[in-house]
Amino acid sequence: MLNLEELDLNLLVKSYRKFIDGDILKKDIITYMLRLYKFTFNICSIIDHRDQINFPLNEYIQNTFKYISNNQIITSIDYFQEKGYSRCHIYSYPYRWKFYNYITNNFRDGLFTNVTRVSLYDERPFEYKFFLRIQISFQYMKKLTIKNRKAQKYKQFIKSNNNNQILPIIEYSNLTQLDLSNTHDDYLELFLFNTNISLPNNLHLCVNYQSLKRVTYYFTRYHCVKLAALYCDPVNQMVEYIKNYFPYTCICSTVDFRFIRKKSSHTCFNRYISATT
Repeated sequence: MLNLEELDLNLLVKSYRKFIDGDILKKDIITYMLRLYKFTFNICSIIDHRDQINFPLNEYIQNTFKYISNNQIITSIDYFQEKGYSRCHIYSYPYRWKFYNYITNNFRDGLFTNVTRVSLYDERPFEYKFFLRIQISFQYMKKLTIKNRKAQKYKQFIKSNNNNQILPIIEYSNLTQLDLSNTHDDYLELFLFNTNISLPNNLHLCVNYQSLKRVTYYFTRYHCVKLAALYCDPVNQMVEYIKNYFPYTCICSTVDFRFIRKKSSHTCFNRYISATT
């Protein structure tokens, strides 16, 4: 290990009282690798609010990387009061991994040409402009998971502008799998019925059945006819009017969605090290 010249490091760590920052990486890793000339990393450290009261500002974390000159370092800190934890995400840019997990409204933007799997999570609502940012940053995204239980604040404003056709088009042209099973109804409504969001015809969609009942009761279908497969439970109790929304769609159980997601994904480890000597 001491003779490593290149190191790619991916870590998800539960920390106690201190986020992983540039000083820790220097003290515990870089100091011992005198031949190291290329170091790329993607590290998330999580602290339970019961273990810490005062958290550092993002500017402080960013300043701990001043000694790294050959890479741009991106840092962000999110505080989740409802869940009772905070998370610090640090990574070298350009970003080399195929996945980017738990993106929040604090996302720093950028161009992520290697990423095909994306997940979004926040305790604040995702608005229309946020999804436009995701489209710009992840142009090769194939799999998208959204976890957000907060209603959108500007939904009516978006609807009004949508009717006037002044909103920019959001186009997820490479998307094949979309998981909305843990979201507020607003996001299912946005993706199924908003004419300013363009989705491909071969999309596999996973949803919460009760949420699906609510949104399809009030809206005419738009993207519904484009779906290749719809995944929800219980399939055998689905009412007829919902089935009519998806006349050309294969309707399956959510178990099947988890199966195809695992089958089509490369194995992803929480701890991953790639090294070159």
